[in-house]
Amino acid sequence: MFVLVNLKAYDCDAVAIANAAADAAADTDARIAVAPQAADLAAVAETGVETFAQHVSPNGHGSHTGSTLAESVARYADGTLLNHSERRLRLADIGASVTAARDAGLETVVCANNPAQIAAVTAFGPDAVAVEPPELIGTGVSVASADPDIVTNAVAAACDVDPTVDVFCGAGISTGEDVLAARELDAGGVLLASGVAKADDPRAALEGLVADL
Repeated sequence: MFVLVNLKAYDCDAVAIANAAADAAADTDARIAVAPQAADLAAVAETGVETFAQHVSPNGHGSHTGSTLAESVARYADGTLLNHSERRLRLADIGASVTAARDAGLETVVCANNPAQIAAVTAFGPDAVAVEPPELIGTGVSVASADPDIVTNAVAAACDVDPTVDVFCGAGISTGEDVLAARELDAGGVLLASGVAKADDPRAALEGLVADL
């Protein structure tokens, strides 16, 4: 299983969480990656944990003030999230961002709300797609338990387009039981945020996520 922890713009210690994630990853067969704010990419990468950007822009070099270039991100990060519910892109821009990230050597995880959208973004050939109904984000109610059909249908939708693209489960993931439930639904990983970033003890939260894997 792949556990991708999105720190969003939470008031948290990105480096401390990254160190905890690196330690937890060393004690399990699961992959654990951390997606910090862009300003923290270098510091998080120095901990040795797998590091993901929260976004890369669909454009290359040029007059694009405020862009996050894939080439720049690749100096520090291993991959990137794209099209998160809080950072939506137009369909054409998703494809361009996937291409830019791939050309820079970054792994890509593209988010989508439902199985139909999962099928659409799978066609761009990312490494993985993540289904995350926006109404469950941050609720602590896992999509794997609240709406398991959306996960199994997303897995089927992605497989119909490209069986090599992995499917992750996002929204409401916060416990080891949620991770196991996602795996039982044939998800290859989970995407979560507040369950770790806002935890009183992020290290314990991370260890609990992967304890039974």
